Order: sequence, then structure tokens, then C-alpha cells
Amino acid sequence: MVSAAQAVTQAVLPAPVLLGETRCHLGEGPAYDAATDTAFWFDILGRKLFEADLGTGSVISHDLPLMASALALVDDERQIVSTESGLHLRSRRGGAMTLFRAVEADNRATRSNDARAHPGGAFWFSMMSKSAKAGAASIYALSGGEVVLLFSGLTIPNAICFSADGRQGFFADTAQNELYRVPLDPVTGLPREAPSSLALSDDGKGLDGAVIDREGLIWIARWGGARIDVLTDAGETIRSLAVPARQPSCPVFVGKAFDRLLVTSAWEGQDEATRAADPQGGATFVFSPGAVGKAEPRVRLGAH
Repeated sequence: MVSAAQAVTQAVLPAPVLLGETRCHLGEGPAYDAATDTAFWFDILGRKLFEADLGTGSVISHDLPLMASALALVDDERQIVSTESGLHLRSRRGGAMTLFRAVEADNRATRSNDARAHPGGAFWFSMMSKSAKAGAASIYALSGGEVVLLFSGLTIPNAICFSADGRQGFFADTAQNELYRVPLDPVTGLPREAPSSLALSDDGKGLDGAVIDREGLIWIARWGGARIDVLTDAGETIRSLAVPARQPSCPVFVGKAFDRLLVTSAWEGQDEATRAADPQGGATFVFSPGAVGKAEPRVRLGAH
């Protein structure tokens, strides 16, 4: 018997479109600016930022002076970028990057990983060991102009995302196969209580980047699973979207109507045989997923 979730999984959707020809070593951190119809994503280990005009499909790459993993809009001229030395402000016009807040800048063993803007204007971002050392990762928030340590003792922090009203936050520790939910102050974006682990309807393996759609469903990449799973806020998987790459890393809704889904992927950690069997590993895809997302908030640099 085919379950309802399997039936949705097997539904025929248009094939995804490849965005650019580059294969990222570790593709991550996709973001979207609806005002200019521009998408961004990173190759963390390749120290590159990609910028795509979704109207024309053209993609350009920017070399970066350090490892960076995610960004969010501050205003029409500036972006905030999470990097291995902390938060930088980047000029949209010329690409110049200026250190805004140093975070673990004296620790050469760590780098930034997942991040996302909270509806109240805070910016959550994670730092982790470059070798994925157990317990060496943390999640921080830029809130009210200050960087606050939220959670420590993690290994691979991922899946940072927020409910539309800003009252619920989510994050994962990929190494522990755990997805957490935490009540938040909707203004500051800071926790009101300790996080609790969700009882997932599967084993939780490969939990990576995530985004929440307009209905409040969590779209989460499954590293090693070649799919995006769609979860309720209680952890139940209700559908899946197949990705033609073994290691999808993070989704974001794009397009003027937010009715497309951009998904990054990676070939990190694959040997020669695995890479040969995964020819689109590291590619960036755009799907028509049959769902609608919402605009990502802009980040507030100062007090609330």
C-alpha cells in the first residue's frame, strides 16, 4: 500500500533547472533578493560567492578572501555575511567586505555554517569545527546590535529557520540526527525557553539547511538522502522532493511569487567512485515545487 506521503513524493513535477555550470565543493547558504530577482549562494571551501540573475539565468562568481557560508540583506546597498572570522558587511555595488562583529576570529579551527534572518531583524548564524569536531560548534544571534551566544556543545549546526510570526525557531545538529524547536521573543529573536527535540517521523539522518514556507511547513535538505523533506512543525514528514544530487545542503524560496525552490548541493567527502555516480553533485538547482514561500526578512544592525 502506498501512503499519502509516498503518493505526493511520486507526483510528477517539472524537472529542476540547473543554475549555472559550476559544481560547488560545498554549496551552501542560498538567499534571495526579490527586489532585484537575484539569488546568492556560497561555495564555502572554494571561498566563492555566486550571484544569479533569475530573469536571465546568468551567474557570476565572486572570489572571497576567507571562508563564508551565508548572507542576508540589510538594505538595498548592504548584505551581512557570516564568515570564519565573524560577521562582515558586504557592499552590493563593489563587493567590498568590512568586519562588523568578530566572532571566533582567533580560532582558526572553526568556520561559519548555517544562518538565517529572524522576522524581528535578528540574524542567527552558526560556527563549527572545520573538521566537524564533536561539541565544538555553537549558534549565535546578532540581536539589538550585539552578538549573543545561544547554544553551544553542538557538532554540525544546521536547519536554522523561523515561523512567520517569529515566535518559534528551529535548528538541527546534523551529527546527532536531532531537530530542535525553541520558543522565541518575536521582537528580539532570542529564546524564551530551552529548546526541545522534535519527535521526527523518521530517523532524522542528514538534517541540513531548512526554510519555512507560507503554510508554516519546514523544507529541509537531507544530506546523503538526495531529497528535500517537507515537515510539519511537530516533525512529521508529509512529502519529499527528489534532488538529482546525493548531498543537497540548503533550500530557499525564490521568484517574484516565491513559487520556486533553489537548492544547493555539494561533493564534499566523496571519493572518485562516489563522485562518478553523482555527476550533478555540487550543482545548484531551481525547482517548481508546488508550494509558495515568503520573503526573507532584512537584518537590523542596531537596537530594536
